[in-house]
Amino acid sequence: KAEVRRAAAVGVEQEMRAKTQEMRAKVVEAEAQVPQAMADAFRSGNLGIMDYMRMKNVEADTSMRESIAGGDKKRGQDAS
Repeated sequence: KAEVRRAAAVGVEQEMRAKTQEMRAKVVEAEAQVPQAMADAFRSGNLGIMDYMRMKNVEADTSMRESIAGGDKKRGQDAS
């Protein structure tokens, strides 16, 4: 009985790892589309230079805060 439960737990753990990997792949795919979307927004006039500069400033602030907090690993990645 205990062995069956252990095998089931191992199966669930492997399933969760596979789901996590799948979700990471989706995030990478979505992040790859960001530059193209920004270029389209610039061309269509939905994103101005000040909006772009404000966004870059937020990214820089976030990076600075992460480095101050000791975040030596990239955002969204496990230690495993």
